Amino acid sequence: MPVTSKPDARPPRPQVEDPRLSRADVAGREHNPQEALRHFRELLDRQQLEENLVSRQHSQRQDLVESLVARQQASELTRNIARLHPADIAFILEGLPLDQRSRLWHLVPPELDGAVLLEASDAVRETLIADMDRGEIMDAARQLDSDDIADLVPHLPSDLVPELLSSLSREDRDQVQSVLSFPEGSVGALMDFDMVTVRQDNRIEVVLRYLRRRGRLPQNTNKLMVVDEAGTLTGVLFFESLLIHDTERLVSEVMDTDPVYFRTDDDAHDAALAFERYGLVAAPVVNAHRQLVGRLSAEAVLEDVVESAQQDLLSQVGLTGDQDLFSSIWEAARSRWLWLAINLMTAFAASRVIGIFEGSIEKVVALAALMPIIASIGGNTGNQAVALTIRGLALDQIDGRNARYLILKELGVSLANGALWGSVMGVLTWLLYGDVHLGMVMTVAMVLNMLLAALVGISIPLGLGALGRDPAMGSSIILTFVTDAGGFFIFLGLASLVLGV
Repeated sequence: MPVTSKPDARPPRPQVEDPRLSRADVAGREHNPQEALRHFRELLDRQQLEENLVSRQHSQRQDLVESLVARQQASELTRNIARLHPADIAFILEGLPLDQRSRLWHLVPPELDGAVLLEASDAVRETLIADMDRGEIMDAARQLDSDDIADLVPHLPSDLVPELLSSLSREDRDQVQSVLSFPEGSVGALMDFDMVTVRQDNRIEVVLRYLRRRGRLPQNTNKLMVVDEAGTLTGVLFFESLLIHDTERLVSEVMDTDPVYFRTDDDAHDAALAFERYGLVAAPVVNAHRQLVGRLSAEAVLEDVVESAQQDLLSQVGLTGDQDLFSSIWEAARSRWLWLAINLMTAFAASRVIGIFEGSIEKVVALAALMPIIASIGGNTGNQAVALTIRGLALDQIDGRNARYLILKELGVSLANGALWGSVMGVLTWLLYGDVHLGMVMTVAMVLNMLLAALVGISIPLGLGALGRDPAMGSSIILTFVTDAGGFFIFLGLASLVLGV
């Protein structure tokens, strides 16, 4: 056959819709998951109230009444949940307490289980899988494409994985194992295999005829991959070229021979930057020999970027891994022990700095009122430096050649801001307490602490990045300790020297 393509292993993810819904209703649900979550919360609360009322009644047919009520409630929930997109179902499950989540999860149509598991966060996915038996897990996994199964495998019971892999076709099994072989954060771990390829010696007419017979194209497809007999990528054919050129022309005459493509071992973060820079919808992925092995879609890139951004946000306050908002008290408490212990030690160290100058504080009570200002302005300055540095690292705008310039630039900014606002605060302190020397101490302390905060705010993410760790990990906790302890020491030390207390 002159036109080659990756065969579709299975139909697209099913979506069950209530035929009674109008187009506006469906669109509203899809674009307002918060409203859907509120609706299901109210529905579950109302049904719980109904169950309580029925259980309090005493009649000869109590069991029958309770059974009928439970069946009616289940039918109503199933009817409502089946018309939603799997991503919206996952969003709703993530927003429910564990008991309500379990109840609703058991009512999700089986044909949607796999897609919902794929859309749920890692922490919530584990609670859903724990609520399923082996048969349900196997059925849910078989609904997915091979690259999606690879995403699900790390979260499945280890003894179930061999059975699942053996139940797949040889091609699907090889693809799953191929994706699993790539490290997390690489393009190979994000790519999928659902793509259409053509040969460069085909005429456009042949390509169009094949596409019509094929009937369905992969999502996020705006181009066809062009390969030679050995499967080597030679270019891409945009749909626009198919439509505007004469059908008798060859693919080789109208294709883009210099496309943006990625290798399987490329960094996923770099790929995301390329997608944003070039406005890509999808891009081919090749191996070391430039043979086409898959494609990277904007959907996969966006999911990875969002997940990384959420993790960075949690890392700044010392939370690692995915977090289930409604996890048990024990699990939530245990996940926070490490950084709470670190925070406790840093806070104790800061308190000891204050303890060194207890005598000075007793003699000049105003020092106690002014200390929080020094710590606060330093923390704000440091957080600004941290945010800018993390953003620069994420965009690959910072390396060893310009890091020194960035440090000097941020120190200059902090010096300018410290001189301005330190002078303002120094004058206010002088007017408020009538002591010009105390005002001078306030000014100098603010300048020095803002310089310290800027230096530390840049150094933390740069240092973590150099060590191969997440630049945002614990940055907020470390910065707070330095600006508090350093600010207190600078302010109280200057006060002791200048005021003679």
